[in-house]
Amino acid sequence: MCQHQPPCPTAEASDREAAHVLACHPEQGWALLCNGVLLFEDTGELLPNGQVIAPHRCAA
Repeated sequence: MCQHQPPCPTAEASDREAAHVLACHPEQGWALLCNGVLLFEDTGELLPNGQVIAPHRCAA
């Protein structure tokens, strides 16, 4: 899916949030990364395989 050089992390990688943003909709609270991950402003994620990653923002 990713055409960047070097390639972005895959959706299965632990650093998947480092992928480039393809579409960003801050008014709706989400961004689509080039690895297919939907990243939400609360730090939750929806992976291309349907797996949900719970929000994991640091407590300040």
